[in-house]
Amino acid sequence: MMRKLVLLLACAAVAVASAAGTYKITLFQSSIVAGRELKPGDYKLDLENGKVVIRQGKTSVETDVKVENGKQKFAATSVRYANSDGKSVVQEIRLGGTTTTLVFN
Repeated sequence: MMRKLVLLLACAAVAVASAAGTYKITLFQSSIVAGRELKPGDYKLDLENGKVVIRQGKTSVETDVKVENGKQKFAATSVRYANSDGKSVVQEIRLGGTTTTLVFN
């Protein structure tokens, strides 16, 4: 019983640790993140403890996200949008090469 508990806790720790990191994303259209508009282009995404920072040069946006882990790795990074008042608002980002989905509030 104790052995199973230790194994379960170890797996949970690995899952949390694997979610943290730095990733590259590309926005192909103007996108709203945390109320700020980001222009199309390549961005660096830093993820740590349920917070994400998206930056390009001097432009930076920080917000809380819900981190979900699936069963299968994503082949490529993809961005899912919602349309709000004619603008594209980022709903979630699926990180390529991982099983991680970032869900924006």
